[in-house]
Amino acid sequence: MSLYELLIIMAYLSVTACLGFLGYKQTRTRLDYIIAGRNTHPFIMALSYGATFISTSAIVGFGGVAGLFGMGLMWLVFLNLAVGILIAFIFIGEPTRRLGHRLDAHTFPELLGRRFDSRFIQIFCGAIIFLFMPLYATAVLLGGAEFVQILFQLDNFNVALLILALVVVIYVLGGGLKAVMYTDAFQGGIMMLSMIFLLFMTYSRLGGVTAAHSHLTSLAPLAPSSLQAIGHKGWTCFPDYGWGDAKFNLWWIMVSTITLGVGIGVLAQPQMAVRYMTVKSNREIKRGVGLGAVFILLLTGIPYTVGALSNAYFHDQEEIRGYVLNKDEIQPYLGQEPPQGMVIRILPEGGTSEIRIPLGKETSITLGDSGTPDRIPPRLISAQRTGGARDQIIPTFIDSAMPRWFGVLFLLCLLSAAMSTLSSQMHTMGTAAGRDIFEQILPDYSPTDRQTVLVTRIGIIIGLVISLFLAAKSLRGYIAVSTALFYGLCASSFLPAFIGALFWKRMTRAGAIASMMGGFCVSLFWMLFFFEQTARAIGLCQMLTGQAVLWPDPNWPVVDPLLISLPISCLLAAGVSLMTHPPGREHLEKCFGA
Repeated sequence: MSLYELLIIMAYLSVTACLGFLGYKQTRTRLDYIIAGRNTHPFIMALSYGATFISTSAIVGFGGVAGLFGMGLMWLVFLNLAVGILIAFIFIGEPTRRLGHRLDAHTFPELLGRRFDSRFIQIFCGAIIFLFMPLYATAVLLGGAEFVQILFQLDNFNVALLILALVVVIYVLGGGLKAVMYTDAFQGGIMMLSMIFLLFMTYSRLGGVTAAHSHLTSLAPLAPSSLQAIGHKGWTCFPDYGWGDAKFNLWWIMVSTITLGVGIGVLAQPQMAVRYMTVKSNREIKRGVGLGAVFILLLTGIPYTVGALSNAYFHDQEEIRGYVLNKDEIQPYLGQEPPQGMVIRILPEGGTSEIRIPLGKETSITLGDSGTPDRIPPRLISAQRTGGARDQIIPTFIDSAMPRWFGVLFLLCLLSAAMSTLSSQMHTMGTAAGRDIFEQILPDYSPTDRQTVLVTRIGIIIGLVISLFLAAKSLRGYIAVSTALFYGLCASSFLPAFIGALFWKRMTRAGAIASMMGGFCVSLFWMLFFFEQTARAIGLCQMLTGQAVLWPDPNWPVVDPLLISLPISCLLAAGVSLMTHPPGREHLEKCFGA
């Protein structure tokens, strides 16, 4: 790393540290630490909401999925805007803020617990958050660490994970939600600028918008046979809908897991719902809609577009300059057509360690003369270029297609995306441990502000350790899936009770409990025994039944748990509420006014 690059990164970390210290100095009470004092500026709230929403899992994970599946992910951009901003801010934000202020709720579980007058609900919600949010935090850690490792050529992936995690946990422990939101706003600005540069430079590299998309369309026959078998029709086409045949699997993957799982699940994300309660009036929420919409459009639309277009770059334009180390092994193929799947070892120009590069059928290596580097055009689509590692598509594209200075800028973008989301996740896990579990399990014990904050900080550290363990051991390559599953789990467990708490006075405590427990259990059961990616990874179904999934026929193994568990959760919420005694008038007046 050059001195210039090091200075840029140090300047970024210094500003982050200053904002974290500012949050620390302005944090005086438990209210400040947990909910930022309820007086946050609307633009700070909007940027913090967006930066929390958009993590490295969106840029690296879902950008890589776009490199694999194509432009169909733009439907997720539409849902992110329609649901994640317009519905969330206009229809959900105002009643959430109003109810939170009336009930003096500091956290999302506390909001539901006080609305339904139930300590159990608050503890149950807090436990789900504390135990399962590390799954999402793991995806964010992986997304940031993937790029850090590639850019700095680190041999040990765990070193990149540890550095990223330590930077985040320091300012979250000290400054609470104020520090989180101040740094979120700063990091959100960097993310927006980086994405604008990335889109402009990608289209410039590929000859403009029309040329880039036309070339991408022409690459459709090159899609891997494994993807064509499940319905891949090219990177500018949406897969066909149907049922009963494996060729429809891709449609169900893209619609049920990727689009609906994240697009609907955002409404019930605890770390984002609490943002509405940080402002002092409904007017502030409305003022944040425009900025939030622009932010989400840039931070989802651009990486998904670039991810798909990376196929055109890797196949047509990429040329690696370096020194082939195993020339004797491939000498007969130089200047001809080496067999697909061949791998050569290269010492990159200016590099100090060798890399391994796969070659396509159209590759024609040009040997350098008199010490000049060899020129190697791999001529592969994105998935082949990264050896099937979809989470490396975006980092590899940036490293190969963009100038080095932009690589450093994009590193700051990914650091910002990772740190903004991680800080909110760690804060949410900590408050779940301190406010929602610790205080509620000991109702007769009145902890001081200092004691609650201490338990919250301990919860943050425990959540971080769990996330690091999962990231180091098991989930590389599953960034997008991990994110979608957590969003779906939250939607199934929380969304019907949350919507009922805001808009349906007839909803009862029993209905909320039945909905939460039913949605959670069905979602978890489907993950363990029906949804192929998680069932195979965990192995419980294989151990108990001797087969990977209970229902292996197409297309059930790729149907996301959300499509099964959310309708059941809604039915339980409505049915049990109608069969039980309605809430008392006095409690409803406390929640909604006379």
